[in-house]
Amino acid sequence: YKTPHATNLRETFMSLKKLQKQKEEALEMQRFDDAIDLRYREVELEARLNELREGGNEADNRPRVTPDDVAEVVAMWTGVPVSRIAGEERTRLLEMEKAIRHRIIGQEEPIKAICKAVRRARAGLKDPRRPIGTYMFLGPTGVGKSETARALAEFMFGSDEALLKLDMSEFMERHNVSRLVGAPPGYIGYEEGGQLTEAVRRRPYSVILLDEIEKAHPEAFNMLLQIMEDGHLSDAKGRRVDFRNALILMTSNIGAKLIQGANKMGFATITEETPESREQEYEIMKSKVMDALKKTFRPEFINRLDGVMVFRSLSREEIALIVELELRPLRMQMAEQEMKLELTQGAREQIASAGYDPDYGARPLRRVIQNSIQDPLSEAILEGRFVPGDTILVDYQEVTRDDGSTAEDYTFEVSDHRTVDEVESEEADAIEAMLQ
Repeated sequence: YKTPHATNLRETFMSLKKLQKQKEEALEMQRFDDAIDLRYREVELEARLNELREGGNEADNRPRVTPDDVAEVVAMWTGVPVSRIAGEERTRLLEMEKAIRHRIIGQEEPIKAICKAVRRARAGLKDPRRPIGTYMFLGPTGVGKSETARALAEFMFGSDEALLKLDMSEFMERHNVSRLVGAPPGYIGYEEGGQLTEAVRRRPYSVILLDEIEKAHPEAFNMLLQIMEDGHLSDAKGRRVDFRNALILMTSNIGAKLIQGANKMGFATITEETPESREQEYEIMKSKVMDALKKTFRPEFINRLDGVMVFRSLSREEIALIVELELRPLRMQMAEQEMKLELTQGAREQIASAGYDPDYGARPLRRVIQNSIQDPLSEAILEGRFVPGDTILVDYQEVTRDDGSTAEDYTFEVSDHRTVDEVESEEADAIEAMLQ
């Protein structure tokens, strides 16, 4: 498995499979020029793979275990990434903002600040005693604060399982705070460990999200002060838990009433204003929220934060982009049934309008998509109106009901139908014609 010959063989095989997948995607998107280039590279890799399968001698096949091999195995066992920064990861870190923006819409300032903190940590230039970063997220609900934490966990540590989320409203009482580090000896739950310390001890490379931090008991803030300053905390068993490789994010509803009560921040009026006026409104809202923050938290707590990020309210254009993000899982589910889903501009605008609330941000979007798109689609598929190979077009237009009245509603029609054999035949003919 770890011989040089086997390594080359495995890497070539994986590269070939990846290339074939890219070629299939290019064909599906009808990017035939790209498909031809990928086909030429595929032929070269196939020839290389055949040479490797036929070649190799006993001297080359002697197992050689390197320090990188050991680090790779340890990383697989513990979930701790290999510390050495490879060239591929360097590029990935430099383009971190671009990757996060694919999931978080309209929040440039928080994304840039956190990406800079991550790059400092991975380059070895952060304070070695403190966590990767400690940030407070403020702003309206439903604008991406929690989703930002999930996106960071997936980008930094490869899985959203690296996200540890704690609802701090569960720690409003003094006796509940001990659950963070574990119950004292002799009490129920002593053997289980603390909800915070045990999770970080088992997975030190993680993103910690403390939701509604303002509701926590003051004793919880004393623990956080130690983590933010010294980078460690002792649990009930006396074990020292290291937080230096964790990214700590906190969300708060401080100033939410100020934001909801500001008529100018309403969704309907924002779309009629200029970018300059929106920026001015954001600065006014940010100033009010920061004043509320200073009245709520102690100065020593605020001073230990690496940054306070005030998330913006979302515009109509940004909501339309989020509609596409929310539709992506549905498109993938339909692709598994060999169906395609397309929406007209009118349908997208109606979903964006119905799914946005100034007080709840984009949270209602998922419910609107479920009620307006998924439920009618499910019934139509079960009734046999749509079959594999169909391209379903969703529109929002005036329809006539059974009683003769008219009203605007979503419509579902088959805009195209192609069987799997037809698709494969067309792709093969197109490639053959271009190769000639």
